[in-house]
Amino acid sequence: VSVTSRVNQWWEGIPFITSAVVAVCAAVYLVCLLFGYDSFVEICFFPSAIISQFQVYRIYTSILFHGSFLHVFFNMLALVPMGSELERIMGSVRLLFTTLLLALSNAVFHLVIALLVAHNPFHPYPYLMTECAIGFSGVLFSMIVIETSLIGVQSQRYPWILLIVFQLLMTNVSLLGHLCGILSGFAYTYGVFNLVIPGTSFFSSIENSSWLQILGNMSSPSTI
Repeated sequence: VSVTSRVNQWWEGIPFITSAVVAVCAAVYLVCLLFGYDSFVEICFFPSAIISQFQVYRIYTSILFHGSFLHVFFNMLALVPMGSELERIMGSVRLLFTTLLLALSNAVFHLVIALLVAHNPFHPYPYLMTECAIGFSGVLFSMIVIETSLIGVQSQRYPWILLIVFQLLMTNVSLLGHLCGILSGFAYTYGVFNLVIPGTSFFSSIENSSWLQILGNMSSPSTI
């Protein structure tokens, strides 16, 4: 079996939403590379701009852009097994909803903490309000917490250890972005978002709809 065939088999085995996120993030990075776009100031998670100018679109544009090949490569490399497992457990529609919800909750945690820390009366730290953060890793940290909970892992030390390791070994990493991802993951697992998450029947009805089945058939391997 050729390398190309193995890669195709691997790609075809990735569920629809997970593969779609990988494809979109990769495509966005390639477009930025081709057009030389690397300032990201218009699309990054910029707390000051979100609050003062109500640029809420940054909540979602910031997670699709990455600063380098290694940035997008390692984020997507981590997403594939984790997203695939969650998608098989949750279903595609619920995973999509959960991803959008996690991005939103990460942003809310980020804004609240940034405001509190930046404007505290004892030792103000205004840098947090002007930090320009991009990348999918905040959502990945949320997924780590959720996955370990779903598969029955009792200890939740792993995401905290990973948070510390990232900060010690890597430069230009958003501590607050990753921390908020962990907080969102715990909020999800402890049922904080249950009031805004539709019931299982809602997701099942969409999963079983004809248009989604067509998409699923399009993404599944064909047989001869």
